[in-house]
Amino acid sequence: MNPATSSSAAASLLQARRFRWWEPVLWLLSFAAPLALPSHALIINEIAIVALFAISLDLILGYTGIVSLGHAAFFGLGGYAAALFAKHVMPDPLVGLAVGIGAATVLGAVASLTIMRGTDLTRLMVTLGVGLVMLELANKLDWLTGGADGLQGVMMGPVLGQFEFDLYGRTAAWYSLTVLLVFFLLARRIVQSPFGATLKAIRDNRLRAMAIGIPVTAKLAQVYTLAAALAGAAGALLTQTTGFASLDLFEFHRSADVMLILVIGGVGWLYGGILGAIGFKLLQDVISSITPQYWTFWVGLFLVVLVLVGRDRLFRPWTWFGAGRKAGAASNTGGH
Repeated sequence: MNPATSSSAAASLLQARRFRWWEPVLWLLSFAAPLALPSHALIINEIAIVALFAISLDLILGYTGIVSLGHAAFFGLGGYAAALFAKHVMPDPLVGLAVGIGAATVLGAVASLTIMRGTDLTRLMVTLGVGLVMLELANKLDWLTGGADGLQGVMMGPVLGQFEFDLYGRTAAWYSLTVLLVFFLLARRIVQSPFGATLKAIRDNRLRAMAIGIPVTAKLAQVYTLAAALAGAAGALLTQTTGFASLDLFEFHRSADVMLILVIGGVGWLYGGILGAIGFKLLQDVISSITPQYWTFWVGLFLVVLVLVGRDRLFRPWTWFGAGRKAGAASNTGGH
């Protein structure tokens, strides 16, 4: 590689690693939210968990171009592993979190072998199959998982031996936000490293990446395993903060919802998972409180409008039609 090109690439990576002024503000507001809005601490906890789940999917969808419909397999296994560990071994949340991450990582490493061959459609079906297999296993092993009744009697100890989980959900919210921040920083460092640059090269043109010597198979296995670990952490957080694990952790709607979250927030941008989680959960909470039976219709309608209009112009209605629409499309093309 040309020395000038190499130094330019290194400078670009260093520039990307720098935090923008609004990033610390966003995180400070997030951690202040359970204190400022104590009645909404439970939904803040849910948003943090779903955001971590979305980031895990974005690592393989946004940075390598692999679409997965079975990501709930890792989410569910992490959740059950943490819940079973708390019930039968010890209730320490951090140790249980590590166990959940470890279990999902092992499954991710094994499942990564299934995405190495075939077309995109084949990988889509294989990932869906992994999720369905895990769902059926959890259902059949009812002596261990509780089956359709779920795993009950999960009691969690205080975080760091000091902070008890309260009924209002504030401790749970801060716990989940802290784990989200730690894994977000880890994922951010990874995608803005040379390893992340190789993932983007694979996403853009796999044959070209192979031609220049990038070990595509190994890179895909590594990022898929990493994504599984983050999904397992999200599942572990959910069972730890709710004290309950059920077959719902493995259900298809988990994988579908996190895909919709990335559609809302944007792929290939880690904050897209966080902003998409905020938008999706708030939209779900507000609409379901107004129309409990038909909230999915309105969420679906919002997604249709989002896709037709575009994320950049959604909040600028004057650009939707006529000359304004053409101008908006031209500006979007010019921006890219």
